[in-house]
Amino acid sequence: MTDNFQDLKVMVIDDSKTIRRTAETLLKKAGCEVITATDGFDALAKIADSKPSIIFVDIMMPRLDGYQTCALIKNNSAFKSTPVIMLSSKDGLFDKAKGRIVGSDEYLTKPFSKDELLGAIRQHISG
Repeated sequence: MTDNFQDLKVMVIDDSKTIRRTAETLLKKAGCEVITATDGFDALAKIADSKPSIIFVDIMMPRLDGYQTCALIKNNSAFKSTPVIMLSSKDGLFDKAKGRIVGSDEYLTKPFSKDELLGAIRQHISG
C-alpha cells in the first residue's frame, strides 16, 4: 500500500532548523505540502492562513512552548479538531501526560523516523 498524502497540508513547528528541514524533506517526498514555523507565535500567525490538516509541534521552544501552542490551537473552535502531534527529545511519562492534558493527539520522540512521521499522519487523517 503506498501512501498518498498528495496536497495534504502539514505544519511543522520547531525552533530547530535541522528538525524542520528533516521533517519537511520527508513529508514533501510523501507528497505533502509543508508549512514550517519556528515557534508558537510564528505558527499561530500561519495557521489561520494555511489551515493545515495536521500539526507537528516541538515541546521545547522559546517564547511559546509546545504545550502552550497546542492548548491555543485546541482552544480555537476553527482548529480544535486538527490533530496535533507533540515532538520531544524526552520520552517521559510526565511529558506525555501533560501533552494529553493540553489536547495533543499523539507524542513522538525525536529523532523520529520517516515511518513514525507518516504513521502518525496515516493514523489521524482518514480518507
